[in-house]
Amino acid sequence: MSDFEKNQNIVHKVCRIYTTNQDQHNDLFQEIAIQVWKNYSKFRGEAKFSTWMYRVALNTAISLYRKSSRSIKTQDFSDVSFKIKSVDYDDTKDQQLKALYDGIRELSDIEKALIFLYLEDKPYKEIAITLGITEVNARVKMNRAKDKLKKSLNP
Repeated sequence: MSDFEKNQNIVHKVCRIYTTNQDQHNDLFQEIAIQVWKNYSKFRGEAKFSTWMYRVALNTAISLYRKSSRSIKTQDFSDVSFKIKSVDYDDTKDQQLKALYDGIRELSDIEKALIFLYLEDKPYKEIAITLGITEVNARVKMNRAKDKLKKSLNP
C-alpha cells in the first residue's frame, strides 16, 4: 500500500471542506492526487509524509478555487431533503455538522485550512509547518477564524 493510499482520507477531508458537491469533490481529489504524484520527488522527509500531503492538498485546493470563477450556481445535493425519517431518529447532530460545514465554507481559504487542521487535532507547530507560517501567526489566525466561525454559527 502506497503512502498516498494510507493517507487518502486527508485528501477526502480537504475536498469536503473546499467543495459543495460530489463532482467537485471528485475533480479536486483527482487534481490533488496528480499534484502529490508530480511533487513526490520534492518530498525530502523533513516532515511526516501526512504533513507534507496536507500541505500539497491544501495548496492545491486553495489555488484551484482561487483561479476558478464559477458563475453557475447549483444546489448542493445534500441540501435536498428526501430522507425517510423514523420516529426515533434525531437529526440534531447531522444539522449541527451541516451548519459547521456551511460556516467553514464562509471562511477565507487560509481560515478553512486552519480550522480543518485544528479539527484534525494537529498541534500548532504542525499547523504552522503545513501552512508555511510561524506558530505565533497560526495561533493568531486561528483565534480570528474561531471568532468568525462562532459568529456565523451563533448570529
